[in-house]
Amino acid sequence: MNPIFTLLLDAYLTRAPDHPFARTFKKTARMTLLATVLAGCFSLQPFISDAKQLPCLANIKSQDALLVAGADGRILYKKNETKNHVPASTLKVLTALAALNHFGPSYRFRTEFYTDTFHNLKVKAYGDPLLISEVLREVADVLSKKIQGFQNLILDNTYFDAQIEIPGCGESTNPYDAPVGAFCANFNTVFFRRDAKGRIISSERQTPVVPFARERIRSLGLKSGRYAFLRDSQDAARYAGELLLYFLRKKGVKTQGDIRFGAVVPGDMLIYTYESTFALETVLEKMLKSSSNFIANQILISLGASVSGPPGTLAKGVDAVTDFARNDLHLEGVKIVEGSGISRQNRLSALHMLTILERFKPYRHLLKRENNVSYKTGSLEGVRTRVGYVEDDLRGLYYFVIFLNQNHSKMDGTMNCIKKAVAR
Repeated sequence: MNPIFTLLLDAYLTRAPDHPFARTFKKTARMTLLATVLAGCFSLQPFISDAKQLPCLANIKSQDALLVAGADGRILYKKNETKNHVPASTLKVLTALAALNHFGPSYRFRTEFYTDTFHNLKVKAYGDPLLISEVLREVADVLSKKIQGFQNLILDNTYFDAQIEIPGCGESTNPYDAPVGAFCANFNTVFFRRDAKGRIISSERQTPVVPFARERIRSLGLKSGRYAFLRDSQDAARYAGELLLYFLRKKGVKTQGDIRFGAVVPGDMLIYTYESTFALETVLEKMLKSSSNFIANQILISLGASVSGPPGTLAKGVDAVTDFARNDLHLEGVKIVEGSGISRQNRLSALHMLTILERFKPYRHLLKRENNVSYKTGSLEGVRTRVGYVEDDLRGLYYFVIFLNQNHSKMDGTMNCIKKAVAR
């Protein structure tokens, strides 16, 4: 209320206390005062956009965005929050949320094993992103108790389309460029070293260097380290098949044939279904904490195949996540071209991300955590992003979104600025 008006009114009420207007106003004034006090008590997180109260807002340029909100979703600080930006790997939070919504946290990927009338062993794969060496060894142990031998090992990887190219992925040997596929092992990477004589030796005790891997390492001229060494889904399935065959032979299973590609057909007999050791929630935790592009797009394509039917394609996966964003989260203007964030064509705003974080809140334990901050980062050349939650025992939970298209050294300073602001 205007202070001059208050003084004049006070003078009037003092001089004419019994005037009907005075009595009515006194009652109204008391109610207004009570409402004002209550509003003050429950507005502990007022909207603030003044750079003086959040110094780092001055560092957020036109190509950047920042948003901080309280536990109720009310925005406390914001700048450029409606502009679409490249989210980089923070997009994985949306991919994870879409998968949790469709499959549920306890969902487990499966891989099926059949025998046919020609005594072949068939593998029907469904995109499990965590078929690691330890798992294949356990699968071989189970199969060795069901069959003594077989002719050929036939790989059915038709659940995914054979030609899937992820926008933003190159043909490098960096693990973040690893291809996707229905039947893959060890994230489609190989980890090895060379001894004093230059011989190739596995850097993982549980993983042998099978002939296919050795040949590919030599042809690419790779030094020691971890590499994505496969070109496509056929290469991926071949490598996984050789690993499985190695472990089967170690268990005493006899085979006279070779590895071939084919399909499960009516009449083939299902002898074993491997349900992943890892529930989807655990898979997503590994994806988010390691920022695995491979796992993210395996999940995206598996989601598309589940929603729209096999074979899984990039387009079906993108449609599934886009439809989830539009229909379930009520987000308009989000652009998704793949599930990991490696592509610069992905676009969403800080305001979009706030909605995603609000829905992801029950699963925030899947994110990296440092002290009282749970977060996901993203990084591309010239792009640094970070989103997540700051939790305070006294003040509760806060959401934050930082999209920077400038020197990444500003990220830590911006994050510290936010933590100090919400702790006040």
